Amino acid sequence: MTGFRFEAAAMLPDDWREGSFLGRIQTAEGPSPVLVQGGVVHDMAAVFPTVSELVAHRAFDAGAGRALGDLATLGLSAAPDAPLRLLSPIDLQVVKAAGVTFALSAIERVIEEAARGDADLAAEVRGRLEAKVGTGIRSVVPGSAEAAALKEALIADGMWSQYLEVAIGPDAEIFTKTPVLASVGWGAEIGVRSDSTWNNPEPEVAILADAHGDAVGATLGNDVNLRDFEGRSALLLSKAKDNNASCAIGPFVRLFDDRFGMDDVRDAVVELTIDGPEGYKLHGTSSMRQISRDPEDLLAQAMSEHHYPDGFVFLLGTLFAPTQDRDVPNRGFTHKVGDVVTISTPRIGTLVNRVNTAGAAPAWNFGIADLMRNLVDRGLVTATARKGEAA
Repeated sequence: MTGFRFEAAAMLPDDWREGSFLGRIQTAEGPSPVLVQGGVVHDMAAVFPTVSELVAHRAFDAGAGRALGDLATLGLSAAPDAPLRLLSPIDLQVVKAAGVTFALSAIERVIEEAARGDADLAAEVRGRLEAKVGTGIRSVVPGSAEAAALKEALIADGMWSQYLEVAIGPDAEIFTKTPVLASVGWGAEIGVRSDSTWNNPEPEVAILADAHGDAVGATLGNDVNLRDFEGRSALLLSKAKDNNASCAIGPFVRLFDDRFGMDDVRDAVVELTIDGPEGYKLHGTSSMRQISRDPEDLLAQAMSEHHYPDGFVFLLGTLFAPTQDRDVPNRGFTHKVGDVVTISTPRIGTLVNRVNTAGAAPAWNFGIADLMRNLVDRGLVTATARKGEAA
């Protein structure tokens, strides 16, 4: 996977030459934000050296940058030694995520909790819970009077769960997925803890927002999850979610314009394919039309109160919950090292990553201090010496 070459025609929407795309690449000098417009890649580091500043100033005029060449022939790769390596398209933004925003994902989280992370018990719990709430939970509006009535009925039957609270209650589950600069991009290895025996990808649409919570574009994300850890206790969410290489984002952020907007996000159907090294294949879809909360509502809940001066990326959640058996009947799905995970939707693009253990995946060793030193060495910090002023 790390030697894969990025093919624009296969990884971006059909109209990619008409759209505007924001991303980051690793050059010989260091990481640079780029804009792709008219099919041409432009290095924007001399305009603003970070993606967060480009977004803050809406500096989306690619002509102000330095043209590197046509994306189709530029030779972007995921190889560590590639002259131009495609990175996660964000830098100083916090990565936030929402959980159980779809009815099916709520049911699966209740199963994890009830089974205490034991996949052997999952099938029995799944059947009992779906028989009870499988249809009702799909039609209820979170926080409504109907949701409150359903909650009371489930409590009376001993079927209530903290996961149903965030699925149909007034407050969404929102958490920090991974630290600043820790997400990986297209073609990189994604990491699963080596001591996890029940885990899965979570294919999601992600929204890029500025410091005010205003959305500027959308991309794709993989919110890798350890079902055995989170199933044992919700207090293990951090261990289940935040591990080396456990968050992939990319390949680019498609910027909102007159050709692409939030309604396209609402209409998105996200497809997931997993190709296992032993020949196993799994395919699933997640329709954003079935999300319980509107993306704008989720953004508002994620924003909190003046909390992200460099903006944030927000993973909206997924409908997909893999239950197809892989090796043992009734044990469901879990990753194997070497799985190739492909997440795609026609209006945004395709994100591809290969699974490894978090310990064996390339270590995250380029942090905020490293980025600041690199920008100083390249003479780029003057571009943002005064907040609110362009170079």
